[in-house]
Amino acid sequence: MSDPVGKLPSELDQLPDRDSEETAEWAASLDAVAKAAGTRRAEYLLRRTLQHAEAAGLALPKLLETDYVNTIPTAAEPEFPGDEEMEAKITAWNRWNAAAMVTRGSKYGVGGHIATFASAAWLYETGFQHFFRGKEADGSGDQLYIQGHASPGIYARAFLDGRISEQQLDNFRQESGGNGLPSYPHPRRLPWLWEFPTVSMGLGPLSAIYQARFNRYLQNRNIKDTSNSHVWAFLGDGEMDEPESTAALALASREQLDNLTFVINCNLQRLDGPVRANFRVVQELEAQFRGAGWNVVKTLWGTAWDELFQLDTTGALVRRLREVPDAQFQTYATRDVAYIRQHFFGVNAELVQLAGVLSDAKIAECFHTSRGGHEPRKVHAAYKAALEHKGAPTVILAQTVKGYTLGAGFESKNANHQMKKLTIDEFKDMRDLLGLPIPDSAFADGRVPYGHPGANSPEVQYLNERRAALGGPAPARKVHHVALPAPAERSFAPLLKGSGKQEMATTMAFVRLVKDLMRDKETGKRWVPIVPDEARTFGMESLFPSAGIYSPLGQTYEPVDRDQLMYYKEAKDGQILNEGITEAGAMADFIAACTSYATHGEPMIPFYIFYSMFGWQRTADQMWQLADQLGKGFIVGATAGRTTLTGEGLQHADGHSHLIASTNPASLNYDPAFAYEIAVIVKDGLRRMYGETPEDVFYYLTVYNEPKPQPAMPEGVEEGIVKGLYRFNTAADLGEAAPAADAAKIQLMASGTAIHWVLEAQRLLAADWNVAADVWSATSWGELRRDALECDEALLRGEVRTPYVTRALEGAQGPVLAVSDWMRQVPDQISQWVEQDYTSLGTDGFGLSDTREGARRHFGVDAQSIVVAALAQLARRGEVPASAVKEARERYAL
Repeated sequence: MSDPVGKLPSELDQLPDRDSEETAEWAASLDAVAKAAGTRRAEYLLRRTLQHAEAAGLALPKLLETDYVNTIPTAAEPEFPGDEEMEAKITAWNRWNAAAMVTRGSKYGVGGHIATFASAAWLYETGFQHFFRGKEADGSGDQLYIQGHASPGIYARAFLDGRISEQQLDNFRQESGGNGLPSYPHPRRLPWLWEFPTVSMGLGPLSAIYQARFNRYLQNRNIKDTSNSHVWAFLGDGEMDEPESTAALALASREQLDNLTFVINCNLQRLDGPVRANFRVVQELEAQFRGAGWNVVKTLWGTAWDELFQLDTTGALVRRLREVPDAQFQTYATRDVAYIRQHFFGVNAELVQLAGVLSDAKIAECFHTSRGGHEPRKVHAAYKAALEHKGAPTVILAQTVKGYTLGAGFESKNANHQMKKLTIDEFKDMRDLLGLPIPDSAFADGRVPYGHPGANSPEVQYLNERRAALGGPAPARKVHHVALPAPAERSFAPLLKGSGKQEMATTMAFVRLVKDLMRDKETGKRWVPIVPDEARTFGMESLFPSAGIYSPLGQTYEPVDRDQLMYYKEAKDGQILNEGITEAGAMADFIAACTSYATHGEPMIPFYIFYSMFGWQRTADQMWQLADQLGKGFIVGATAGRTTLTGEGLQHADGHSHLIASTNPASLNYDPAFAYEIAVIVKDGLRRMYGETPEDVFYYLTVYNEPKPQPAMPEGVEEGIVKGLYRFNTAADLGEAAPAADAAKIQLMASGTAIHWVLEAQRLLAADWNVAADVWSATSWGELRRDALECDEALLRGEVRTPYVTRALEGAQGPVLAVSDWMRQVPDQISQWVEQDYTSLGTDGFGLSDTREGARRHFGVDAQSIVVAALAQLARRGEVPASAVKEARERYAL
């Protein structure tokens, strides 16, 4: 008798066996099948048993990989609700115009991609005709994440429905004249059409997951009914190699996001060649998604394969499909029937016998063109199954041929991603294949013509009727501006009046401000706090019991700290998005919240707080995605600066995020020194982003974990805080400690926590060296530069404008010394517009573990180093003795 639990120990050895005799009988039965009918039959029975157990809801491990066949058999496909002939005509026009647009553009060297849409055309068209909900019906419609390289096909469809003109098609990738089309889905460049930028591969799938999750967040917090919104993400099989593409699969299944469908176009080719040359990407993706808890629907083979599968009485064909690698199957799509008979069917007698009853035409059809992703009935069946599946997200793995209908020169060729045009003869062949009524005379001028059946044609009428039934055009971006009222002044008052003798870090000041703003009756519910599992680091634990941490399940356990004041509270209507250790996920959350004003017509006020080192450096690509999507909100780099976060060392020491942030035109970057500056900046940010005339910008604030007494706001500094610079005090404000009236003068400029080193340096310069220093708070080096650049641009138009930084420093005596906890390039952004002699100090180089004082001495930015640098500047001008510099170095032991 066989050992029922096998020869090797397993987890089953730990479970009690109530009836070992019954267990032995099951094992013996399996042995008998294997002996009598072969191991293949035994394997089949086991797979069917596991599938049946899974369908019955038994708690067994799932099969991670099924056979290389369609999930939905032809006999189980639902009735197709559309007019297949009419939809084929519409798809043909879209294929033609997409290829024509890219080919015509190649004349100007702007290129484009043809092959991706050619393979995915039916994946899109079936959705547009039967599934994708527009924004003109109730609710927000569906959210469509279009694969970036498929954009020509979407433009072609918008041309057919009258939303894009022929002139615009001819200006594809030529935007500077104001009437062109961006290369890819860019909402900032074409804001009435595109909702989501997707061509930075991997960000589309990640964002789609968090968008679906944010839809549920709005629903569960009773802000917007999103129950009819579905998120569709169209992806390439090669794109799934990006780590971001699969980073949040478990989140989607864990939160049961059945409002989400991934459609992966499996044309078995990435940008340079086969996706899994020696393996099978479809099977790999199936295992990955099924293992993560997704519902998987494979749509691989067209109806031409039905005859082959019916003849496969031994399972030899299915086994062969499971073992052929992607690169070989790509080759079959380009080779003649004799090659396929030899290399595919010729490997064993069973397949040779099967091929013997197949005609050459049948084999050619199956291996060259018949894929599930090219047949609307099969795509429709997959989409319908996805919408009907509840309790988990769905991924549809649709197999296609890359370059389909573009001819033998394109189809399945490794180079087709880089091929930008067809010849006239190739277009004529394509015309004949698609059955389009385009005469040869239309090519008389040597260019391929665009095609359109006419605004009143049956095709366009059908298209418009279907879109009207589904809620209007798609894709489409619509903004119904809703101005939010300004929060009550009492929320800002505590920060404006200062903390007295009590010390408070600016990180805590920001959190306190937001906590008060979240209590505002008008706008409090619209705040969305987002944090990647460092809430306690940033002092946000006080928000846990009051705002709650969002969880679609609520709290299914008793928290270990339930008896404490600031216990860990999860709630279905929780306000905080605590994302775990994923800056990319938190950033995707932030993007969904930042753009809710357009996606759902519900403006939200998100703030995303993170270790500053792990923000721009780690997720800057998503910051660009945010800018492209016209997002609004507050990004907060906490524990900022290279010397403020003591002990953590190099990888935590951020001295450069402001430099990276300065490259993004939509990011308004501030490095506030005091709590009152934070209050003024946030108040102005709410006005600019959510007021009567909203701007498409977002804010980046850096805050510090160094407790300091927070002064009250001086009078008349609000404008300077917002614009980026104001005089905080003068040497005369030192009172009795002020230097003599004829003392040498210098202007000390600082941002963030460096203001405290500069204030100490001001005192030392006066007391030890009789030097009069005024202190300036530079709240934003970036905004000062932005204003100056705008003045330079105005000069080219004949307008004479003086930059704010130049005006602010006008009449200030002596040189300027700028200091920050950032590398010197950050304050040096403004140097060319400062009329005084200008130099800077910063924290260039790698960070290190040390005390704050030790790190600042190492980088030469502590108060004593500032004094020496100031004296050196003055000595070069002959305003203090050169010996003073040496004497100061010795006195301060530098």
